[in-house]
Amino acid sequence: MIKIIGKTNIDFISMRYKFFAFSALLIGLGVLSIFYKGVNLGLDFAGGTLVQIKFEDKTPISDLRQALKDSKVEASVQSYEGNSFGIRIKGSQENVNEAAEKILAAVAKLGKKFIEEKRDYVGPVVGKDMARKAIFAVILSLFGIIVYVAFRFSNPVLGTTGVIALAHDVLVALAFMSFTNREIDLVIVAALLTIAGYSINDTIVIYDRMRENIRKFPKMPMAQLINTSINETLSRTIFTSATVIGVLFILYLFGGSGLNDFSFCMLVGNICGVYSTIAIATPLAYEWQKGK
Repeated sequence: MIKIIGKTNIDFISMRYKFFAFSALLIGLGVLSIFYKGVNLGLDFAGGTLVQIKFEDKTPISDLRQALKDSKVEASVQSYEGNSFGIRIKGSQENVNEAAEKILAAVAKLGKKFIEEKRDYVGPVVGKDMARKAIFAVILSLFGIIVYVAFRFSNPVLGTTGVIALAHDVLVALAFMSFTNREIDLVIVAALLTIAGYSINDTIVIYDRMRENIRKFPKMPMAQLINTSINETLSRTIFTSATVIGVLFILYLFGGSGLNDFSFCMLVGNICGVYSTIAIATPLAYEWQKGK
């Protein structure tokens, strides 16, 4: 095992209520932000106007995105074959022409010749029925994680607390998306599911060390055993997490506008995943079992 820090003896369990309070504050502020500002749904959920254009000369998609950004037009741009692009902007079906003219005015500032191939209203990619099925699938997957962790460690408490920490990470990521007024679309949904998978994996590593230490030190007090397990895996946690977070930070800085929201969500979620494994999942397991 690669170690980047020496042996530590941090009493994480004694700080659990501070951790709980901090997490509750973040999630509470996120809920208030969503309640006050609403959810900024992307085109995949809200629908809007589609304008398809074709340039005479080859035009980089980055130039088109920058032109829209300079004109303060929040739009999704997709590249098609033959110098054609599809530009989508949120809005109601009644405002198709107004939205289309706004897009065309922004594109014209590029100073390149183009033609408008079509304009139309496009409905949400994700309908209500599909959204319900997606929510059901997420709930089913969370239940599956509880069953898997409970079976692997012969302890349903660990499965339940692991999923609570996982839900915590997703909620905090959503809170930061709301704080920064970023759109929630299918790409962000994929990011949230990825965060969930990464978070539970990190938690299982500590749970596995706890199981080993229970066998080695059956009479060790639960608080001491959990602290020992976290400290023994702390070097691994920092090393692997720093690698992932470093890559995501570079992607956030240099990945372009198309990946900015995705990388931001992943960055927040992965940082939170490291925190929740140490500060939420294991302390909750201690709270649950300390009286047994």
